[in-house]
Amino acid sequence: QVQLVESGGGLVQAGGSLRLSCTASGTIAILGLGWYRQAPGKQHELVARITAGGNTDYADSVKGRFTISRDNAKKLVYLQMNSLKPEDTGVYYCTLWPRADWAGASWGQGTQVTVSS
Repeated sequence: QVQLVESGGGLVQAGGSLRLSCTASGTIAILGLGWYRQAPGKQHELVARITAGGNTDYADSVKGRFTISRDNAKKLVYLQMNSLKPEDTGVYYCTLWPRADWAGASWGQGTQVTVSS
């Protein structure tokens, strides 16, 4: 069992910043942590992910603007989002992977991020 609770979403003007946080709880192993997003009318998109050792992957659309980090001791993952654009608008879901092959993902409830132009 795992529970993921996101916070930090909201409304921001283009060019602004937001920081999302996610706390994981439960007895499941925590190897990978990350964030997906879903924009209106679009499919889920992987935004960023990070391994327990700190290796990161980013979607091309957010490279140089977003930074993912984690606190393993506190089971926290963060997504610092800078230079936000209207196309970053969507529901952001915290994601946990208990396996090194990125299988078996669990999801949070999501937090809304809205970027106005």
